[in-house]
Amino acid sequence: MRRVPDAGRLAVMRTYAELPGLMTQMTGDEKHGPSATSTLDVLWVLYDQVLRVSPDTAGDPGRDRFLLSKGHGPAAYYAVLAAKEFIPESWLPDFGSASSPLGYHPDRSLVPGVEIASGSLGHGLPLGVGLAHGLLARGLREARVYVLVGDAELDEGSNSEAIAYAGAVGLPNLTVVAVDNQSSTYGWGPGGIEAYFAVGGWSAVRVSGRDHEALASAFRVTRAASAGPQLVVASVEGKE
Repeated sequence: MRRVPDAGRLAVMRTYAELPGLMTQMTGDEKHGPSATSTLDVLWVLYDQVLRVSPDTAGDPGRDRFLLSKGHGPAAYYAVLAAKEFIPESWLPDFGSASSPLGYHPDRSLVPGVEIASGSLGHGLPLGVGLAHGLLARGLREARVYVLVGDAELDEGSNSEAIAYAGAVGLPNLTVVAVDNQSSTYGWGPGGIEAYFAVGGWSAVRVSGRDHEALASAFRVTRAASAGPQLVVASVEGKE
């Protein structure tokens, strides 16, 4: 389903090394730079190596869906969408302005490739569970749902219900990526975030959120899994 670029486009294709430069085009306090930076590597690996979606297939019913639940720091997301040509790079400097489609929270009605309007923390995972269930009901078993959450937003009660339900019904097409920068109010105790999900019937693995090879390998395993929802915990530095 991925679009294969023609020779004329290869010269302008972006690389991971160019993402910081794209992010610097967006300014202002609401950029939430550290929060966005914590997700940068995960987002790049997903869009560069994992997701079965491109600008040309963003409306295809069989595409993979990516939901950014951690929507209050979207600068990295916008940079990756620009790098992968879902949106024009020329949009980036107007980030947050009254006339810009790039708001402080992503808006699915304004930004091509965005699946949900997010930013109110705690809603992405419940939405992802419903979406994954709906895809199976429509017979779209190859389409997978990926939800990126921050560790702190898992404190929200709506996530507990979503985790329990997804595990109970065994949604095989759902992967949650939890970016763990140790910012949860209460912490996780023995076993970490993985134990919290495992009790609900999820398979879980923890990798470095800065190691592209480890992230890609973890995502390959989740796609090959045939039973139950999957969790990838991506550890990053410090509280951000």
